[in-house]
Amino acid sequence: MQEVADILHNQILIVALIACITAQGLKLVIDLIRSRKLNLTYLLAPGGMPSAHSALVGALATSVGLTMGWSSAEFAIACLFAIIVMYDAAGVRQAAGKQAKILNQLIDELFQEKHNFNEERLKELLGHTPFQVLVGLSLGISIAMVFSKYVWQVI
Repeated sequence: MQEVADILHNQILIVALIACITAQGLKLVIDLIRSRKLNLTYLLAPGGMPSAHSALVGALATSVGLTMGWSSAEFAIACLFAIIVMYDAAGVRQAAGKQAKILNQLIDELFQEKHNFNEERLKELLGHTPFQVLVGLSLGISIAMVFSKYVWQVI
């Protein structure tokens, strides 16, 4: 049972998860403002503004740097991990989303001609724009800095 308690008291893990959850919550708020409709699927959806993946890895790397030191091997690992995740979010997953959009358009056109195809839609919002990744990263770094400077000092 001590292992579970240790995990729950891991400040680096907690800060990274808070950053991720905050970013997902902001997606819901931003969509609510844009569409004036409450769409709870944004709490679990990939893609969108801001990037929750970038917020998570940004907070993770920043917390590791603040805790272990900026020249530590742990920070180097966390930083490289963050770069890979953000590259994937803005690169590979964004490209997959564009392909899904094109495939969905093709399916729509085929159905207009009464072909018998499976009409299951592909998810188009998979990745992020570079701006969404940058905003997520900034959010993660900010949350890690605030928690490091204010919250953990009080607790």
